[in-house]
Amino acid sequence: MTVQGKTVSAIDIAKGALGFLPDMPRILPSLFNLAFLRPLSRRSLGLLFQETAAKHARQPFLKSGSETWTYDKANATCNQMARGLHALGVQAGDTVGLLSANRAETLLAVVACAKLGAVAALLNINQHGAVQAHSLGLVKPRLVLACDKGLQILKALEKEQPGFLKSIEVLSLQEPSSDLLVTDFRSAWCTQPAHNLAYTAQIIASSPCFYIFTSGTTGLPKASVMSHYRWLQAALGMNTAVRLNSDDVFYCCLPLYHNNALTVSLGVVVAAGACFALDEKFSASKFWQRIAHYQVTAFCYIGELLRYLLNQPERMDDQNHEVRLILGNGLRPEIWSDFENRFGIHQIFEFYGASESNLGFMNAFGLKETVGFCPMPYEVVACNADTEQVQRNTHGFCVPVARGEVGLLISEITGLRPFDGYTDPAANEGKLLRNVFRKGDCWFNSGDLVRRQGWQHIQFVDRLGDTFRWKGENVATSEVEGVLAKLPFLEHAVVYGVKLKGVDGKAGMAAVAVKRGYRLDLKAMANHLVSNLPAYAVPQYVRVLKLVETTGTFKYQKVRLKKEGLDQNQFQDSLYWFDANTQRYESVK
Repeated sequence: MTVQGKTVSAIDIAKGALGFLPDMPRILPSLFNLAFLRPLSRRSLGLLFQETAAKHARQPFLKSGSETWTYDKANATCNQMARGLHALGVQAGDTVGLLSANRAETLLAVVACAKLGAVAALLNINQHGAVQAHSLGLVKPRLVLACDKGLQILKALEKEQPGFLKSIEVLSLQEPSSDLLVTDFRSAWCTQPAHNLAYTAQIIASSPCFYIFTSGTTGLPKASVMSHYRWLQAALGMNTAVRLNSDDVFYCCLPLYHNNALTVSLGVVVAAGACFALDEKFSASKFWQRIAHYQVTAFCYIGELLRYLLNQPERMDDQNHEVRLILGNGLRPEIWSDFENRFGIHQIFEFYGASESNLGFMNAFGLKETVGFCPMPYEVVACNADTEQVQRNTHGFCVPVARGEVGLLISEITGLRPFDGYTDPAANEGKLLRNVFRKGDCWFNSGDLVRRQGWQHIQFVDRLGDTFRWKGENVATSEVEGVLAKLPFLEHAVVYGVKLKGVDGKAGMAAVAVKRGYRLDLKAMANHLVSNLPAYAVPQYVRVLKLVETTGTFKYQKVRLKKEGLDQNQFQDSLYWFDANTQRYESVK
């Protein structure tokens, strides 16, 4: 594997652990609750929320636009919404679809479903037509709550597929709605009692809490199940690491249909009794204005978000803010220090996790260039990047890699670490490995290549399906993308392998987009890549994108790019090939 990375020492751990000592009295309750949490415990998102609301009744829970909701007001509204859903026929275990942009009502509706024992399905507001129909078909909602944009998506879907929504009741979550023909959800809950529901205290932790859909970058979306148990583990565990205060304001501009918003951000806020500042979407040019508007002290990120902020022109007031910590995933090692130094944010809590995963890592000790620490057992095993299959020894069992080496991350499925999986059983089986270290055992296959750093720490390397083999060597696309990200004239860079006729392996292709106001410098690009990568990792082709397609969380649509490969009949973008003799990129005629 081409990627380089650090290892973790006992001294690193000791230094990081010292930071916990002053906060131990404050984090002990979370540690206590986490230690005694079990899948059959009568604990849930809704119960934790109302317990926090009782302690911090008059403190702000939610700020969105010009609105502010105290914990007391939010809890009362969620109780009314839950009773309103029940009056509409929703029972515990039923699915309620939410097709809405980031709005206060959307977040409160999720908590309302949790209090009732219903399962909120967070539908992607950026998906249309057949893809949206597929998502609805996976979860089969009893009813759908939609904002105005969501209503338009559903109307268009009904026009394309007449009768599709015949069995689904649709209500407007936005008030007032622009569609007078759709029932306003508010009318169903506004007169309901506001006290806590007795049923909330009976919900079992292993019950489904909500459905989060995969981004669809590798095919049609899948609905992953988030149980109350895993949500509570994330909320309590992450806040033990980040140690928010009740007077913190935590900012989120990521979509609520993403776990970074609904599990990570909401989780640490509710666990701490802090305030959740919610914006509809991310804006790189207005980001720090929004931070000042809400008086933010912490925010949630994904790696691309931080890169977009770094790509903005430097300003004298880049450090004129009150942000003391950030929490998220995907921060590339090559821009970690650049971001930290430019914006003066030194508490960066990187984590690793997936919607369907039964384990998570958290940078609790404040180390650089690591996704962090996991106290639960896991393994990193040898894997063939070509076949995407684990390597087995003569006894048929998997082979762990040594410290500093790269392998496939896996986690054993047990009663305490269940695999909630997807709503589709067939999709579940594809994520499981059996007979890994002994006959009959079962492990979750993360599909991620990681470096074992030691002391229960790992470093993310690449998605297994993205790594490719060229000239007998494995190429990690994430490393090549990281090197390209250092070029000042590039806005985007996505790397993948393309098949060549009569040649073993795959040749590297870099699809790039040039920043506005800059020009593409192919000579500088070639020199930079040759100087910073092994020869086999230098992209053999460069495609200059006119349009960059990303998901709502800035993931690239690699599937389409891979499918198009080198076939210039399928795209109009300029294409260049690398001449190894001249060390330059030349136009493909």
